[in-house]
Amino acid sequence: MAIYLVRRVALAIGVLWAAFTVSFVVLYLLPGDPVATMASGGLDGEPLTPEALDALRARYGLDQPLIVQYGTRLWDALHGDFGTSIQSGKDVGDAIRESLPPTIQISVAGLAFAIVFGGAVALVATYTSARWLRQLLMALPSLAVSLPVFWVGLMLVQVFSFQLRLLPSVGAKGLESLVLPAVTLGLPTGALVAQVLAKSLSAALDEPYVVTARAKGAGRIAIHLRHALRNAALPALTVLGYVVGNLLAGSVVVETVFTRPGLGRLTVSAVSVQDIPLVQGIVVFAAAVFVTVNLLVDLIYPVLDPRIATGAAV
Repeated sequence: MAIYLVRRVALAIGVLWAAFTVSFVVLYLLPGDPVATMASGGLDGEPLTPEALDALRARYGLDQPLIVQYGTRLWDALHGDFGTSIQSGKDVGDAIRESLPPTIQISVAGLAFAIVFGGAVALVATYTSARWLRQLLMALPSLAVSLPVFWVGLMLVQVFSFQLRLLPSVGAKGLESLVLPAVTLGLPTGALVAQVLAKSLSAALDEPYVVTARAKGAGRIAIHLRHALRNAALPALTVLGYVVGNLLAGSVVVETVFTRPGLGRLTVSAVSVQDIPLVQGIVVFAAAVFVTVNLLVDLIYPVLDPRIATGAAV
């Protein structure tokens, strides 16, 4: 178990380093000058002089050789310092913390919708005796996964905001403004949960212990919820890390479509002006969340099935 844990932690650290490095390289390969973009027009509407631009580059360390910049930023990042945003002048950590609460709101709401939607589709599809209904429900996840998130959001706005006038289309005030973004964000995630859970349930219902439970007189509902679901939920737990990644990536689109503040809109703004420190901070933060969730799943799995840790240590 100790070897299994060390390997998983080492892998997590490697993912964080790769996220930092790739974001650094990609941002510097983009055309344009982030300082010139930020200072275009100057603070008073007049272009800054070349001397002022050079001073800004020196302030943010952008006048150093690329390898020096990488080493300096990596060393600072290891100490939790991602620098100052070129765009706003705020500390990167403070900018992320300020933008995080609205994103957490729609992510939690989207995850709740995904679990309810995906679980309901999987349970009904594997429980019903009607063949047409089962085939319909089993086809829904594939359809939902294939739909672009921005298109789903625009369709929901068109129907529920513009036509039915039931829910607001923009803003982040009250629970009503959370419904459409949560559904938009949670629909593809729920479809993934439904696919994995339905397949696992179908396999679990053919296991010998289910046959034994039926022979003992257990009802269909009891078999589904008490016996099959508990074991079928294990593979669904594996996709939890991917689900979290989907939620974070989807928040960029959802917050833009619904004009909500949050980490997604902050990311779009930072990328558009090549705000290197801020983009790197956001990328590493998202990677840290992804890695943490996957690490927790990796640690929970051996508790549920000790053979995993045994096999990893061999």
